[in-house]
Amino acid sequence: MNLMNKDYWEERYLNHKTGWNIGYISPPLKVYFDQLENKTLKILIPGAGNSYEAEYLWNHGFKNVYVLDFAKQPLDNFKKRVPEFPQHQLLNTDFFELDDSFDLIIEQTFFCALNPSLRLNYVEQMRQLLNPEGKLVGLLFNLEFTKTGPPFGGNILEYQLLFNQAFKIKVLETSINSIKERQGNELFFIFGVDNTK
Repeated sequence: MNLMNKDYWEERYLNHKTGWNIGYISPPLKVYFDQLENKTLKILIPGAGNSYEAEYLWNHGFKNVYVLDFAKQPLDNFKKRVPEFPQHQLLNTDFFELDDSFDLIIEQTFFCALNPSLRLNYVEQMRQLLNPEGKLVGLLFNLEFTKTGPPFGGNILEYQLLFNQAFKIKVLETSINSIKERQGNELFFIFGVDNTK
């Protein structure tokens, strides 16, 4: 099955098969957002799902946030919660077809939803979407799941080898403030664009 198939993800949302959805902003990302001072940053959250992260950012004065998801249902859910959010900043499209540029991209359970065969494409597309001083920030699972996924897991060594191809690894460490169910199994990271590659 093509795990990037739109119908597959629509069915997951319509039937509430959304085990990754914790129902509020992920604590490590909240802590990171609370340290951001520049509210004009152009931010993308791909594979955003119901995107409590985007809601939090919007409610805290970050008005240049873009929410992308392959499935329409989570974007509709988001719009109901945040009706004043601009429609043109809700992107119902394929991440790999997006052509734009951002200062900051947030990773939150999108990477693990992709078939591992797409990971190199993910790194390349992230690099293309980020401005020269841009950052990719978020969380990655530090454990293996079933091979049939999603979710698909990984480990710190795999991520170092993968992301070193296009990014400077500024932070890649066990998250100290993950939700209880993910404690010890999440890595918080900050990757900067490597303009020498």
